[in-house]
Amino acid sequence: MAAVVSAPALEILVRGPEGFSIWNGPPFSNGQPGTKLATSPCTSTKFSEDGSRLLVLKSDSVISIYDCNSYREIRSFQVPNFNAATLSPCGTYLQTFQKSSTPQEKNVALWKIETGDPVYQQFQKNMTKTTWPTIRFSSDETVACRMATNEIQFFDGGDFSKGVLYRLRVQGVAAIELSKAPASHVAAFVPESKGVPASVQIFACGKDSQNQPVARRSFFRCSTVQMNWNYGSTGLLVVVQADVDKTNQSYYGESKLNYLTTDGTHEGLVPLRKEGPVHDVQWSYSGSEFAVVYGFMPAKATIFDKKCNPLLELGSGPYNTIRWNPKGKFLCLAGFGNLPGDMAFWDYIEKKQLGTTKAECSVTSEWSPDGCYFMTATTAPRLQVDNGIKIFHYNGSLYFKKMFDKLYQADWKPVSPDRFGDIAALIKSIDLLKVEETKPQGERSKSSQTSAKSAPSNPPAQKPAAYRPPHAKNAAVVQAELLGQSATETMSKNALRNKKKREKQKEKKAAEGSQSADGS
Repeated sequence: MAAVVSAPALEILVRGPEGFSIWNGPPFSNGQPGTKLATSPCTSTKFSEDGSRLLVLKSDSVISIYDCNSYREIRSFQVPNFNAATLSPCGTYLQTFQKSSTPQEKNVALWKIETGDPVYQQFQKNMTKTTWPTIRFSSDETVACRMATNEIQFFDGGDFSKGVLYRLRVQGVAAIELSKAPASHVAAFVPESKGVPASVQIFACGKDSQNQPVARRSFFRCSTVQMNWNYGSTGLLVVVQADVDKTNQSYYGESKLNYLTTDGTHEGLVPLRKEGPVHDVQWSYSGSEFAVVYGFMPAKATIFDKKCNPLLELGSGPYNTIRWNPKGKFLCLAGFGNLPGDMAFWDYIEKKQLGTTKAECSVTSEWSPDGCYFMTATTAPRLQVDNGIKIFHYNGSLYFKKMFDKLYQADWKPVSPDRFGDIAALIKSIDLLKVEETKPQGERSKSSQTSAKSAPSNPPAQKPAAYRPPHAKNAAVVQAELLGQSATETMSKNALRNKKKREKQKEKKAAEGSQSADGS
């Protein structure tokens, strides 16, 4: 019988002006996180996909790699004037991009972290969101590929000395997305050209099976695409964005959600039930369902299965963000960015809403690897004020909050969800640890409701006061002085009007009383 391996502890990376530090994740003892690594100077940090390594940029020429078990520096690279750096999914390789003036200068390098040596180098004219990272890896790093002119080149992820193993010809290819787990397929986007519509094509990875696409979808009015593979590499969601909305309903252009399967059973639009943009889409960890937030405000949110059949409606509201927890049980539906920060927490398995709350001005948001906590962060340079971190329970109740003068980054350390136990057991253990259990609305007993009225764990957001310009505030102070009142005693217009009415009624009654007395 195999020994039971305990679940790993949660960890949080926090970066400010002085550098980064590592916190012990929740549950916190005494309500405050402990520090696993004291603040270390840096300009930027990024975990590898599996959480085994941490990339730390220390200057414009020094890149350090840390082991995430001990948080000790294991390798430092001197790369003068680099523009970008990233780790491969398992932390085996460091990839860097430097500006280059001539094609003879190979400005993209892939370094093996274990030895510190470059294993692959090439020239790349420029770097964009669609062309970086240059080398794309599968989650297990067995397959690697890069986009070149009119073709996709494939490598052995474990041995780059073999060079290009095989090439896939795709005329006009402008963006690619390699499926992660398993690396069985690659998607290629070809933009519209000379009257020929744009297209997304799916090809099987493998030297002998790449001649014809296994799925294809064409579309006019397409400027950019976002391609999202599911876990299992059986389905691809494609958000097609056009800069101009021909219907003139949206200033931001129009977007459509397409769905393609590797077995060719589905190549078409996802049947959304409301007109408007596609705000966000995310696959569940199982790869069997996906959630979409779409439509003009108030936006709708729907969960679909792999055959595009709607499974659950999450309602409408000021939402543009969907986050599915790693265990597939909970979802957070939220409105961030230019929206007020409303959040609704759902239990997908039980098909019910657990609670609602707000996290105003959130820039980043993500579930913890065990799926029990949801963290939002307000960070600079996006927002220069009210920087801070909030951590919520799975039901939306606020668990932890900390404000900063300046905060640049707050991330969970990645851990495979498979290393944690069943989500129901995890939640039960967390509930037992709570000093004061916070249940979703509607589940409390009357006695607990009355006792909690004085200090609710998740107070409703206060309605913001109407804006008053400075001259209006000064006028109120002057008016108060003329009336012989302090500024705090100044009444509103309605209150003054009602006061005058009451005084007139008193005078009228007094006059009527004196007249009746004279008459008698």
